[in-house]
Amino acid sequence: MMSRSYTNLLDLASGNFPVMGPVRERKRLTRVMTVPGVVSELDDDQANSVNSDVHSSVNQDRIIIVANQLPVKAKRGPDNKGWSFNWDDYSLLLQLKDGLPEEMEVLYVGSLKIDVDINEQDEVSSVLLEKFKCVPAFLPPEIFNKFYHGFCKQHLWSLFHYMLPYSANHGGRFDRSLWEAYVAANKIFSQRVIEVINPEDDYIWIHDYHLMVLPTFLRRRFNRLRMGFFLHSPFPSSEIYRTLPVREEILKALLNSDLIGFHTFDYARHFLSCCSRMLGLEYQSKRGYIGLEYYGRTIGIKIMPVGVHMEQIESALRVADKESRIHEFKQKFDGKTVLLGVDDMDVFKGVNLKLLAMEQMLKQHPKWQGRAVLVQITNPARGRGKDLEDTQVEIQASCKRINEMFGKPGYEPIVFIDRPISLTERVAYYTIAECVVVTAVRDGMNLTPYEYIACRQGVSESASSSESNGPKKSMLVVSEFIGCSPSLSGAIRVNPWNFEATAEAMNEAISMADAETQLQHEKHYRYVSSHDVAFWSRSFFQDMERTCKDHFRRRCWGIGLSFGFRVVALDPNFRKLSIDHIESVYVRSKNRAILLDYDGKVMPQTSHNKTPNAEVISIVNRLLGDTKNTVFVVSGRGKESLDKWFSPCKKLGIAAEHGYFMRWSSDDKWEVCGPNSEFGWKQIAEPVMRLYTEATDGSSIETKESALVWHHRDADP
Repeated sequence: MMSRSYTNLLDLASGNFPVMGPVRERKRLTRVMTVPGVVSELDDDQANSVNSDVHSSVNQDRIIIVANQLPVKAKRGPDNKGWSFNWDDYSLLLQLKDGLPEEMEVLYVGSLKIDVDINEQDEVSSVLLEKFKCVPAFLPPEIFNKFYHGFCKQHLWSLFHYMLPYSANHGGRFDRSLWEAYVAANKIFSQRVIEVINPEDDYIWIHDYHLMVLPTFLRRRFNRLRMGFFLHSPFPSSEIYRTLPVREEILKALLNSDLIGFHTFDYARHFLSCCSRMLGLEYQSKRGYIGLEYYGRTIGIKIMPVGVHMEQIESALRVADKESRIHEFKQKFDGKTVLLGVDDMDVFKGVNLKLLAMEQMLKQHPKWQGRAVLVQITNPARGRGKDLEDTQVEIQASCKRINEMFGKPGYEPIVFIDRPISLTERVAYYTIAECVVVTAVRDGMNLTPYEYIACRQGVSESASSSESNGPKKSMLVVSEFIGCSPSLSGAIRVNPWNFEATAEAMNEAISMADAETQLQHEKHYRYVSSHDVAFWSRSFFQDMERTCKDHFRRRCWGIGLSFGFRVVALDPNFRKLSIDHIESVYVRSKNRAILLDYDGKVMPQTSHNKTPNAEVISIVNRLLGDTKNTVFVVSGRGKESLDKWFSPCKKLGIAAEHGYFMRWSSDDKWEVCGPNSEFGWKQIAEPVMRLYTEATDGSSIETKESALVWHHRDADP
């Protein structure tokens, strides 16, 4: 029976989770909704029905992009008063607009990178909405720290990159207060979205692991909302993901989206495997599209790696050329073969593994001593913790050791740049590098190889480069554990943990003939230039349109509590079976056939004792007491068990072994309703079935008079 729970339980955090400290009631933004956010229960009460045919008076589509951080930069005004804002041109959220329809309005919802005093929040909200079409979500400090540095970075980020908390000092044990803060933060984001949404006209595009339960908050309020989610990190295998104590809550929340996107097929496959193992869901592939059936809704699964912003890179190349940065670096590394690494300071980026590989290459191939240089650019860390501190110490020790071992006047094999650098400086390094090396042990995507390929192609009007009109060449050594690896078929793929093999790959890359590196570059550049960030966003949005096209033709009901909430979508002709209607017809009828299934109906499916109790026997006898009723128990169980259990019910009909044996009452004899009574086939079938039973833990064989049944309900799917 479906739950009669109301769907307007938006206040998950206060209803099902403790509130994380006091939250000030702020001035709300002007609502722009044209229909109310009405919510319903699974009744035909029109006052509560969300199954409304009223459409918005606004016809133009709009998309609301929701992410942890807004694509704006903030700066404190003079005398520490007021704020000034400008776009963050390097933000993916801003770049993806290039792939959306020109006439589509884009609204952003997210947090700011700075703390805004509570008394300034209303003013900041008004400025950002008016000038940038941004809606800021202000998280109280006690929630933010537990949400971002706690649950996001300590639990999700680590788990999604295959790091398990084996000890309290390694990753940290699961802390439910961090999960509660994560839910509370997602609730705050949902409130900001709800303030500005047109549910009949807007698309919602949610980004990344920070907001994985946001779809449930929004779907509770508007069950026909057109909503997509894209995960920018890896999604781990089911063996890893199932260790998360709130694994089902997060899966069910994501399934309230209409389209879920991943960078690679592996990530999508892991997600689908989790849905199968933990929720019993199966997916289908139709005409190239993957869909999950979930309570009458088809949730699309999108596989599309993000790309780079080609115009931005070309613009940075022009600036670098104009400022002579490329010429400067060419002179600095004149006569040297430059290998380049560009990574965040992160435990998963494998920077030290790269340094060990460089050390090994110089040992195994002495010809590169004095000639090969690894320039390692390391962006500032975004997380914190002892693991990160240990990684930094290890990297610095390796740099020092290698430079002391192989360095000499005028030559250092490792150039370690541990500071933020501009895009202009970065593209200049890309341009002079013979090879880029990425040794991340796990990374969602990693766009460094794409940026490198675009920079090695250069721009046609580059004046200072003598190679500007000559053949283009590039070479890549990339970890097989990063998201961009499958799309770079010409790269040398390595297992970064095997630094000896990585060293050989680096030697191979910088020793390769020019003709080969030119061919690989041409192939890679064709892909990178055609699959840019605009292509990615356009493809995702088109799939979201396709997935949501039938939203307003279906009858939808929201059922369930907390993160068990889901929307049931039914055919427009569906009508709920009314108890009053059943009762009326029952009273008027003169002859009634009542067929009762045994397991799951007469007795609970999970009950260990299958013998019916006195209450069940009493109810059956009351039904039999009405002369208008003919009552049958229909079951796959054997006739002896059913006969014994229902011996007090003299007038009860029984169909045993799914109808192979049948009798109308206890006074009648059993009839055989099957086509034959020859069971010699059992001697052939049973040994085969026994082989499969021995190989499948949790399965068993049930021997019946008419059949052999292989039970596998308790086995791993």
